Amino acid sequence: MVLAQRITLLLILVLASQITRADANPYLAKPGEPLVPIRVATCAISGGFIHLYTALDNKLFDKYGLKPEFLLIRGAGVSAAALTANELQFLYCTADAIIPSLAAGAEAKMIASPLVGLPWVIIARKDIHRIEDLKGKTFLATRPGGTPDTLIRVLMKKLHLGSEDLAIRHIGGAGQTEIYSALQQGLGQATMVTPPLDARARRDGFNVIYHLDDLNLPAIYSSVFANDKVIREHPAIAQKFVAVMAEAVHFVEKHPEKAKASVSSVLSLKDQESAQSAYDAYARQLINRRLSIPASRVAEAIEAARQAGANVRRRPVDTFDNSFAEHLDKSGFLKELWGANMPKKKW
Repeated sequence: MVLAQRITLLLILVLASQITRADANPYLAKPGEPLVPIRVATCAISGGFIHLYTALDNKLFDKYGLKPEFLLIRGAGVSAAALTANELQFLYCTADAIIPSLAAGAEAKMIASPLVGLPWVIIARKDIHRIEDLKGKTFLATRPGGTPDTLIRVLMKKLHLGSEDLAIRHIGGAGQTEIYSALQQGLGQATMVTPPLDARARRDGFNVIYHLDDLNLPAIYSSVFANDKVIREHPAIAQKFVAVMAEAVHFVEKHPEKAKASVSSVLSLKDQESAQSAYDAYARQLINRRLSIPASRVAEAIEAARQAGANVRRRPVDTFDNSFAEHLDKSGFLKELWGANMPKKKW
């Protein structure tokens, strides 16, 4: 009799545990529930999208009842237009690239920010070891007003370097690969890249002399955007998408080899050093486990865009929606996901 009571009690505890776990993740698909088709795109091919690539490869969306059609739409402006037109329901892109469109009135919002900060690093020829050694040298950048051009000017101002101290040479229409080739050809002594290109630079004998995240600029990197139609008419789908990305952050940390395999496949990486570089930058250094959007950084980014001449028509608060990320905490989802390693609030 005593043994039977103990077995019954054990079964009750197990059942209670299962119920608690289910309640803590209210976003999972119900048994037999049909998958909801969605269209999601990235605005570029980037190691910074490692979490989305990993979620797609490991079918995390399926668990939550979503059936994603994955697209690549190059360019922030074109991507934002497709999102607004509901050709996409979700966009994964660098926030700083999309925020000006949101501020100008694009009918979409940022709903989660898995990565916050700047991944850019300065690489230089082997005789240059410190940022101060750039004086009298030539820095290679893409177009005037592009991210590398803007960041190097901010850094020059911080170091009190004028144009007579550091020349900026623009390689029109070039991407990071072309700029890197120009550096190899001796057209300049330094440039700026994002991981995993820094791993190749080290192999080729260049030095990594500065991490731009040390500037503490109001930068927001890889983020999730949804159009207003989805947010207004299908908020549960938007909530599920954010939950998938939160689980992807956890999955990438717990399964680094699978994450590196996903990013290597998309970026056609052939060496372990490059895959590790991407993983270190985007799964460790810039990670924001709660996915909450830093409101102050959005406001600063919009003000910077305004000062640069952008057409700002919306208040910062109208360009993002933190309710989906906040619900992950309120529902108990984050606690269930992370356990004792529950991430602390940053913003």
